Amino acid sequence: MSALIVTGTDTGIGKTIFSAGLVQALGATYWKPVQSGLEEETDSQTVARLSGRPALPEGYLLQLPASPHLSAEAEGVEIDPDTLDLPEADGVLVAEGAGGLMVPLNRKVLYLDLFARWRAPVILCARTQLGTINHTLLSLKALRDAGCLVVGVAFIGEAEPEVEDTICQFGKVAHLGRLPVLRELTSDALAVAFQASINVNLIKEALAQGESA
Repeated sequence: MSALIVTGTDTGIGKTIFSAGLVQALGATYWKPVQSGLEEETDSQTVARLSGRPALPEGYLLQLPASPHLSAEAEGVEIDPDTLDLPEADGVLVAEGAGGLMVPLNRKVLYLDLFARWRAPVILCARTQLGTINHTLLSLKALRDAGCLVVGVAFIGEAEPEVEDTICQFGKVAHLGRLPVLRELTSDALAVAFQASINVNLIKEALAQGESA
């Protein structure tokens, strides 16, 4: 099995939609370790609906739409990172984190700690709005300091070429493309946009390098 991690610079930036497009493009399986908030469609349900690909059961399903550690505490439980090893899947597994890298799983462990333990290549999703240079460069530094292999940055939103180039220059990172916000979010529309906008071949190369390492 080979695996990819999808994370983001913040919450609500569109990384679940990106994950759905990636899962669809790679014919992969999706996994969300911790789902916080069950009032609406879960991320696993969204990805399965848009990609037509399987989603594995979450490690933890928590009612409160908040940071995982707070959601767990509200239910009187503690998330045990040792139960969140990457699951087995046929082909490629795409594992998506929650929020950004510094989101706590419990009072001692961050998502970043989990990513570092998994030792799988990481795709960092970043929005193109104001503030993204700072957030993205800080996230890249945190990933590298933790020993994570960064595949590149995938941008989400309206085109901001100078901002995107600045991030890739200072961050010394590959530009994986920019997924626009889709007016009509359907499986077909996502597939077309992803194929046209995202460098899937570069992602596949990173997967192959990870398998041979």
